Amino acid sequence: MNRVASVLALLERFPLSILQLMMRISVGAVFFNSGLTKIQSWQPTVALFANEYKVPVLPPEIAATLAATVELSCPVLLVLGLATRLATLPMLGMTFVIQTFVYPEDWIEHLGWATFLLFVLTRGPGAISLDHLISRAFARSGARLSTAALH
Repeated sequence: MNRVASVLALLERFPLSILQLMMRISVGAVFFNSGLTKIQSWQPTVALFANEYKVPVLPPEIAATLAATVELSCPVLLVLGLATRLATLPMLGMTFVIQTFVYPEDWIEHLGWATFLLFVLTRGPGAISLDHLISRAFARSGARLSTAALH
């Protein structure tokens, strides 16, 4: 039993920031690759939105443009860890639309995407991110400003 406890203690020391980075990269890659595919063959993409995806309310051209825009911009922010929590929201929205209206049978895959995105949304991007570096820089400059104000 002591050996099991030692292994568990070792596993618990695994840096959360590495897991957060891995989640950001893995889900970001899925969305970014999808966006690249869309822009590489635009007319077939619009046809796909018109004939197969059939997203309600939006015309196929607008839906395809919105999807490609989200898929090419938000994953970059996600991987860099810049405006990370904000970047997860459109991707979560897309996941919901894809699950609900396009491929409901692929719920296991969509659950994985949503899990990673919700984890990053609720726990943040981690220490290996631009958000973290920016936050530390502001904290340091804020500390200097408040110290200078006292003198």
